[in-house]
This record gives sequence, C-alpha cells and structure tokens, in this order.
Amino acid sequence: MFEKITVEIVTQKRIPEAWDVFTNPYFIVQWNFASNDWHCPSAKNNLVENGTFCYRMESTDGKTGFDFSGTYIKIDPYREIIYELDDTRMVRVEFLEINKEVIVRETFDAEKVNQASHQKQGWQSILDNYKSVLEKNR
Repeated sequence: MFEKITVEIVTQKRIPEAWDVFTNPYFIVQWNFASNDWHCPSAKNNLVENGTFCYRMESTDGKTGFDFSGTYIKIDPYREIIYELDDTRMVRVEFLEINKEVIVRETFDAEKVNQASHQKQGWQSILDNYKSVLEKNR
C-alpha cells in the first residue's frame, strides 16, 4: 500500500486555461521541473483514456535524466485526470472551482525510495512552477 500525498495551488485563472496549461506539451515543458537545475526538454501527451504520456526530465548539465511516464485511466475534461505511472503508482489531478478561485490539486502515491516529505516538496515545486506559467502566459 502506498502513502498518499497531496499538493495544490490556487489561482484566479479559469478552469479551461488551467486545464490547457496542465495538459498541453507546449506548456508542460515550461513548468515540469522542481528546481532551476532541472528542465523538461520534451513532452508527449495523448490525453485520452488508455492514452499515454512521457515527459523527459533532465538535469540542465545533461548528466542525469529520466522519463516521467504513464497511462491515463480516467479523463473527465476540466474536472479530473487519473493516471497510472509506469511504476504502478496512481495520481489524481482535480480542477475545482470554489468562490471564483480555481484549485488544482494532485494526490499521488508516494514511492518507497525517497522520504514522503521530500516527494511532497518536489511535487509542490513543480506545481508552483505550473502556477507561475499559467498566470504569466494565459
């Protein structure tokens, strides 16, 4: 059984804009990294149920990298995305509108190698980057 971790951001942007920046490879490569010494040089995204995605994550010095990839289990446009990572962990992304604000919330299964607090910090940093790109570009 995996420990569940949740991270989220709140924005004044509308859900269609938030959805597009979250799912469009053009934007994904702009925000999908946890620190300035990493980047996301490519993103492929087939956003349909049973479709797959693959985001390449690499250190900016080119010395290390990995593919963040998986398969979509459920797509409820502008509301929810559920996907399974290639290592079988599950992730749920919610797009919620509350009091004229939009919350983008990710709940994911923690992996067993790194401490949960470290994972939460990394995923929150990525989501914070997402918010920055969303609010700057849309």
